[in-house]
Amino acid sequence: MHGLAKSNLNFKQERIDLAASFRWAERFNFHEGVANHFSLAVNHSGSKFLMNPNQSHFARIKASDLIEVNADDPETLSGPNAPDATAWGLHGSIHRHCPHAKCVMHVHSIHATVLATLKDSRLPPVDQNCAAFFNRYIIDNNYGGLAFEEEGQRCAALLHDPNKKVMIMGNHGILIIGQTVSDTFNRLYYFERAAETYIKALQTGQPLRVIPDEIAEKTAQELERYPQKVDRHFEELKAILDDEDSNYKN
Repeated sequence: MHGLAKSNLNFKQERIDLAASFRWAERFNFHEGVANHFSLAVNHSGSKFLMNPNQSHFARIKASDLIEVNADDPETLSGPNAPDATAWGLHGSIHRHCPHAKCVMHVHSIHATVLATLKDSRLPPVDQNCAAFFNRYIIDNNYGGLAFEEEGQRCAALLHDPNKKVMIMGNHGILIIGQTVSDTFNRLYYFERAAETYIKALQTGQPLRVIPDEIAEKTAQELERYPQKVDRHFEELKAILDDEDSNYKN
């Protein structure tokens, strides 16, 4: 098998967490049916990572469905259970060139994508959620089509600053990186909430009440230090699935 393997045995907890994130991305309507991808590095360099199989709906993905990919294997796309070519182009490039991006989540969630369609795609700190991302995102203004190998490498090159964990992909969607599944999914969730607030505020046509830069930065730092917020959020999401006897862990 070239570059990837499907196994119920390797990286059990990582598989369970990633599967749960797919289920909740579907529930929160962050998904695109059988498109878009999440990935999680399972070695120190990031060259080996788990990812959803090609053309599988987020609502049905189980831990055992996730494929194990080697970003350094040029024959990956020719092997059985090969990942989608755009997933390989984008996620393979990021894991290959950005070892600080342990987990990568790319979606076309509605409000973040609306933000990405605006000529000015900045997210001003108009509320606490928006302030959480103050000076912590980058905007890609040079959309070049589907994220095949060349486009994926171009996007990966923009993620050189480990402190910028959100990429607003102009004319495309949103890409979030993090250290763990819970860290990355929490960031994805709150960025979509922040984008929704901003877009709806624009729709009122009223002047915006923008938080001053120094308060926005103070707020972002306070939220980053807030105890256990990230892990508790994700543990609660998994607990809801468990209460429902979901098969995501299978």
